[in-house]
Amino acid sequence: MKARQEQQVNPRGLILAALMCTMMLAAMDTTIVSTAIPQIVGDLGGFRLFSWVFSIYLLAQTVTIPIYGKLSDLYGRKPVLMTGTLIFLAGSAASSLSWDMISLIVFRGLQGLGAGAIMATVSTLAGDLYLLRERGAVQGWLSSVWGMAAILGPLLGGGLVEYVSWRWIFLINLPVGALALVLIGTLLHETFERRKPRIDYAGSVLVLASVGTVIFGLLQGGEAWPWLSATSITIFAGAAILLALTFYVERRAAEPVMPGWLWRRRELAMSNLTMIGLGAVIMAPSVYLPTFSQSVQGLGPIAAGFVLATMSIGWPTASALSARLYMRVGFRDTGAAGAVFILLASLGFLLIPAPQPVWAVVVVQVTLGAGLGLVSTSLLVGVQSVVDWDRRGVVTGANMFSRYLGQSLGAALFGAIFNGVVGARLTQAPNEIIDALPKDVNKVIGALQAAPAASPMAGYLQDSIGLAMNALYLGTAGIAVLMLVVLLIAPRRFPILSQVAR
Repeated sequence: MKARQEQQVNPRGLILAALMCTMMLAAMDTTIVSTAIPQIVGDLGGFRLFSWVFSIYLLAQTVTIPIYGKLSDLYGRKPVLMTGTLIFLAGSAASSLSWDMISLIVFRGLQGLGAGAIMATVSTLAGDLYLLRERGAVQGWLSSVWGMAAILGPLLGGGLVEYVSWRWIFLINLPVGALALVLIGTLLHETFERRKPRIDYAGSVLVLASVGTVIFGLLQGGEAWPWLSATSITIFAGAAILLALTFYVERRAAEPVMPGWLWRRRELAMSNLTMIGLGAVIMAPSVYLPTFSQSVQGLGPIAAGFVLATMSIGWPTASALSARLYMRVGFRDTGAAGAVFILLASLGFLLIPAPQPVWAVVVVQVTLGAGLGLVSTSLLVGVQSVVDWDRRGVVTGANMFSRYLGQSLGAALFGAIFNGVVGARLTQAPNEIIDALPKDVNKVIGALQAAPAASPMAGYLQDSIGLAMNALYLGTAGIAVLMLVVLLIAPRRFPILSQVAR
């Protein structure tokens, strides 16, 4: 499609504010909901199902991102973003009215469908609106939303739960979303040459089915069933068949959702593979660092949350400064510098002597965030800049999709590592405490909380969690090395097509 877009320049600041508000909806959703799980379970029941409150959201968001990216190239960013925001708000309102855990899971899935559109189009619009040299700073502003969400989500969620009701953690989205819709609806104007689009219905269904099956298997493997069970093998075998069928159909589609050139062009393919690694790295501290901070370092929940949130200091700062670097040395080398920061942060954690002081872990987190910011911003801006407007939605969607796919892979990988290390320690304990230890990894935290602080059992469990954290950061170091290798395969200079705002 020959497309041309003209954006009004004067209201860009207000549009950016609207995009940040919209991004905040998706960014804060997980952190604010996690604080209310005990109250939700107490009200609705269904404790065994509560993990699906998060899993269904991530699943729906991830599988729809590439489809929304393609739709934004066919119909424009504005209608896709506004439709997705409306879906998200409808899911939020419905979630606040949930009558049992099943209904909440369904409505959270609806929220995830809207979040997919938000994630696919907000960054694409930033590429449309701003010059190449400005996009790093803009991505820094958008990245700062995640830092604010990491801090405000637990505080706001805890306050609403304590003083009002858990249902308000969903209702709070409505005024924020309404403001964003008004600003986007009145200030954002797109014009491009329209033609009758040829929708890839078969490809869309297959992308949803194949990717959804993969992520479902990753989310449930090792939890609902063992990795090598017949159920797990059947699911991944079915996913392989669906992926092969998706590849066959997409090769023949006129307007494929995931076109083959995304993987034939080295700069795009290597960037997407690197983003899978970035998504995986994020999950190690995001899931397990709060547990380490509380169980080993003795911090409270709020303090542990702030230690994790320090990663969000380095991320937006590095994102905002990345433009100076990628304008000088290129996108690939800027991403490689970010991978080096990730490697240094990972090795830095391994070198901290036990008991690890809080300030040292904070330094590691800030360094890790800086690395993530350099990688994510340079590669996102890079892939957006090597295509014209009518392909920018697809490449941005593929970039974001790769990151969230990596998060699913990371959750499975690091979950297996953590459980494996702690589980092995439980079976290798000294005879004098082995009978007092829990037999199940899932009961370790409860046993540690119930044990006297200075008891040999508590010390042994704390050492076990510390060793598991070392194994996780050794894993992130290995992923950082793989990211470096992949980036070295990419061309040193990306063939820039789009340096100006359209």
